[in-house]
Amino acid sequence: MYDQYYGFSGRPFQLTPDPEFYFESASHKKAMSYLGYGLNQGEGFIVITGEVGAGKSTLVAHLMERIDPEALTVAHVVTSALDGEELIQVVAQSFGLAVDGKDKAGALGAIEQFLQDEARAGRRCLLIVDECQNLEFTALEELRMLSNFQLGSHPLLQSLLLGQPEFRRTLAHHPNLDQLRQRIIASHHLEALDEEELEDYVHHRLTHVGWENQPSLGEGLLPALYQATDGIPRRVNQIMNRILLLGAIEERDEIGVRMLDAVLEEMNEDHLGGSRAPSASVEVDQPSPALELEETQTVEPEMAQYESGDPDPFAGDIEMAVPAVPVTPEAEAEIESVPAAEVAAIMAQRDARTAELEAAIGELQAAGADRSLNMPHSQSDEDLNEALGRIEARLEEQERSFRHVLTMLIEWLEDDRSREAA
Repeated sequence: MYDQYYGFSGRPFQLTPDPEFYFESASHKKAMSYLGYGLNQGEGFIVITGEVGAGKSTLVAHLMERIDPEALTVAHVVTSALDGEELIQVVAQSFGLAVDGKDKAGALGAIEQFLQDEARAGRRCLLIVDECQNLEFTALEELRMLSNFQLGSHPLLQSLLLGQPEFRRTLAHHPNLDQLRQRIIASHHLEALDEEELEDYVHHRLTHVGWENQPSLGEGLLPALYQATDGIPRRVNQIMNRILLLGAIEERDEIGVRMLDAVLEEMNEDHLGGSRAPSASVEVDQPSPALELEETQTVEPEMAQYESGDPDPFAGDIEMAVPAVPVTPEAEAEIESVPAAEVAAIMAQRDARTAELEAAIGELQAAGADRSLNMPHSQSDEDLNEALGRIEARLEEQERSFRHVLTMLIEWLEDDRSREAA
């Protein structure tokens, strides 16, 4: 929705990793250097770790665009809690091998034969294993055993292991992983963006979709965004996506700190299941503690050569923000597929807010009646002002609620391309 409202060619802050939006921070540049060095060695393990949302998957997507598929065969495994035997089956399937019904020995034999055939054809093989912190010890041992496959003196398989910080600690301290540690030829921990990089990151993504300062970024927004996200790219994407959506709903030409506060409050409510919580407002002039990340590296030489460069008062606003469009039969079917429980919850929330508003109007009428019964003028004014204050507060609450419901519906519809017509 907001991409159309602001005239963007796409959504600049989507959560799905997209190599077209790759941003090379200092840490990402160093990671690419280690990857370049490691891949040039053609053996052992390369380890990249980072916080959730630090950009590991985007880094790999960028790497895949740079490799020659005629020279390197890649299998990508995104793991859950796999043991050794399960991992072997998944690795075989990732290389396109039919191992259904085969035991572990049969799957290992099929993998070894495949690796030998690729080597004879002049192709190297790379296994990328994501979310390695979820692997059981037996699975890590099987990865080490796979690295032993050779054709003569030529290693057949190299592995790139991606994981969260706990995987790095496991590798460093597990007493039974000495042999795997000895095979790690390059290791890097992806750091969060610093405040200056975050500003460049936001501008980079917006410019990529044709942004020309519409909407403009209000003063203090980006420092406040850094404080709210600690420079983690996925958090930045999540929050900026919602701010832009809110800006489109409210037809804003500028997005600023107040909108950031509103989005953070809504996200906090989502996290708490819709219950009201204290506002997660951001104090711009209060620096957030730096995210403490450490970096280890196992390789120093030869690195420089690899560095690269309405009955209610809000219906009119909603109608303006979401223009009426013809609804196709497919869209109607998609809308009708919304779970009944979700629709019921949304309508119940709206009904509750409407009831509160009606109660507030009743109080106002009662206050007016009291005034007509020859009450002292000053007292009747106080009662009237108090009633008006309550109504204004409830109107603001209702607006926030309706806006939140609308945001949830839009995000649900845009979450899947098949729903975009709806």
